[in-house]
Amino acid sequence: MNELTFNTLDDVAAHLRHVLKNGIPQPKNKVKNVKQTLLFAYNGTGKTRLSMAFKEQGKNEGKRDTLYFNAFTEDLFSWDNDLEDDATRVLKLNKTSSFFDALKDEDLDLENQIRPLVQRYGDFNFLIDYEKGHVNFIREVLVDNKAENIEHIKVSRGEENIFIWCFFLAIAQLAVDKQVTYNWVEYLYIDDPISSLDDNNAIAVASHLAQLLKNNTIKAVISSHHTLFFNVMWNELNEKKKLQPYFLSYDKEAQIYKLRYTNSTPFFHHVALLEQLHKAAQSGDLFTYHFNILRSILEKTATFHGFKNFSACIEQEKDDPEGILHARIINILSHGNYSLFEPMEMTDENKGHFRRILRNFMNNYRFDPTLFPALLVQQEPPAPQEPAVQQAEQLEEIN
Repeated sequence: MNELTFNTLDDVAAHLRHVLKNGIPQPKNKVKNVKQTLLFAYNGTGKTRLSMAFKEQGKNEGKRDTLYFNAFTEDLFSWDNDLEDDATRVLKLNKTSSFFDALKDEDLDLENQIRPLVQRYGDFNFLIDYEKGHVNFIREVLVDNKAENIEHIKVSRGEENIFIWCFFLAIAQLAVDKQVTYNWVEYLYIDDPISSLDDNNAIAVASHLAQLLKNNTIKAVISSHHTLFFNVMWNELNEKKKLQPYFLSYDKEAQIYKLRYTNSTPFFHHVALLEQLHKAAQSGDLFTYHFNILRSILEKTATFHGFKNFSACIEQEKDDPEGILHARIINILSHGNYSLFEPMEMTDENKGHFRRILRNFMNNYRFDPTLFPALLVQQEPPAPQEPAVQQAEQLEEIN
């Protein structure tokens, strides 16, 4: 099964539901059970309309089965800017929506479930007035060298989107945990969360979302136009082989929708990820999670060329003839959740190591040079003065 065609988005939604419920027939009368469906589609294809069609098909005699995040979810939040006094600005929640049912049960302590999620991505705080359905945003500032909390601030559009996304994640966690208020949820449908967040958070958002979707009974559809987000989700969710990835497109001439199975590897893998790494290396905005992306590329390149370990794709230098130092650096800085969930900027020394590994890799495995202008080489670390093994061990102790 390479490509399927559909006349309407309702037909596409029905197919997605069928796949999640019944699986996909395989040779020898076997069935592939599908827990998550991952869609890539360009803007304008109809991703948001598809999410609504999927949601509507889950309604039956006043009951529903889908908790969704899309542009309509964001519209449930609106600002009261206090135009008269310009002092008490709050974000209003549309309490008539069942999305906010958790506000009716203060024992759920929704505020403190949202707060640690917000702190992953932002530097602001908030308080929820459950009765009024208002959110008061707070920021700590220095006044005469003393920290003070300024309330009722108007956060930026990006910060507002971060809050809304984290609000949804907290609700989704309640559904995953089968909390009684959301025990009706059988499906999560998440449409383009990364479109509301900046690219620097793409890895962390995708990895966190993947962890939420694993090891529970709720099934999910995730759609996106963001290549990096798509690839991270594919790699994170495909561990148990219960992921069904598709490319969704619309043929204007034939007026049909097409679903193309994306085979066994993400179809945007190397170029999309390398472009992200190249831009980060040029700008200097390098974070520890960029080592995760680099390692993923090295591992898949090693497999393609028949090597057993990604270290075979690291150029050996005179002071490190076995490639131990750079392999150990990648191992350390791509290990554990901290690099994904607590993005930290690299030290100048590690930025240099990163640029050197990336540049040597791209020189050894040729890509279209028009896509990748020469990498910056500033702030490269000096050649190791100590044996590479000893230096790598010291780095491991520091981290």
